Amino acid sequence: MPDEEPQHRHILTFNFRQGRNKPRHDEAFERLWPRYGVEWTPEEGRLDFAALFGRTAPVILEIGSGNGEAAAAMGDADRDRDLLAVEVYPQGIADLMARADERGLGNVRVYQGDALPLLWHGIAPESLDEIRVYFPDPWPKKRHHKRRIIQPAHVKTMAGLLRSGGLVHCATDIADYADQMLEVLAAEPTLENTAEGFAPRPDRRPVTKFERRGVEAGREIYDLVFRKR
Repeated sequence: MPDEEPQHRHILTFNFRQGRNKPRHDEAFERLWPRYGVEWTPEEGRLDFAALFGRTAPVILEIGSGNGEAAAAMGDADRDRDLLAVEVYPQGIADLMARADERGLGNVRVYQGDALPLLWHGIAPESLDEIRVYFPDPWPKKRHHKRRIIQPAHVKTMAGLLRSGGLVHCATDIADYADQMLEVLAAEPTLENTAEGFAPRPDRRPVTKFERRGVEAGREIYDLVFRKR
């Protein structure tokens, strides 16, 4: 993984739509951010996961955790591993922290911000057990496809952060994005597909409200699971 941010214009991979916080979001932030929140800037360098989680354990990175439904459920089912969730929307972060608090999870932390600087500057090479990218912003217009998070350069960076045998697990309900994901992931020489094409849906990934909406709208769900060689 490069130690410096690639020398090109930083293109946002998310469409920031600022909503209005509800009182429960404000309350959750005030009460739970000191416990679950990660304060980090690129100038600080790489995160110390042992200090962050208070133990030494395998670490999972989830990019775009939404309202935290999947992150909290998977963190609860897999307490032997630590989960760092990345999300830009404060409402989703508040919901994730509330879910983690309700379940008494000590293995979940959340960073609010753009995932790319964190990938470039905040995580040591070969330090992650898994990277999850579930239902990322699809950027449906062709002229916006360059903003999709699953791009060759980003995947190369992700692969460099995984230990040998670590996984990249992506899911989407957008068919053309699924095809792009498959093409990009398959082209990364340090990764190998765990399936022939798209992967069977892993039982460990819960069906979220967002996913159910896609199914109800008639969209197929695509999972992709690639392993670091």
